[in-house]
Amino acid sequence: MHRSFFTKDKLTFYILAAMVGMVMGGIQSLSRASYSMLLPEKNEDPTSFFSFYDVVYKIAIVGGTLLFGVVDNIFHNMRYSVLALAVCFVVGFVFMYKVNLGDKSADAEVPG
Repeated sequence: MHRSFFTKDKLTFYILAAMVGMVMGGIQSLSRASYSMLLPEKNEDPTSFFSFYDVVYKIAIVGGTLLFGVVDNIFHNMRYSVLALAVCFVVGFVFMYKVNLGDKSADAEVPG
């Protein structure tokens, strides 16, 4: 179970929030670096790929906030909303685990 589901006092919440805050910046830079490893080597326009990344990022923000609100509205308890977001993170981790970030094919072409 997710640790934040069992948070009942302020001190535990602040400790948990501090731990999450300490890794947020690193996750952002690792995310962009991992994404750049997926781009084709013969890429003349990386801006369009990162624009797509930013759009997906914004959609994820809206979707996560919407999911949080819908689950809270259904169960009238934010703890279940946190669990719903934790499930999203686990699903995302499974998808990222399956992505091959190794060597790129030498004959990969840029679409378009």
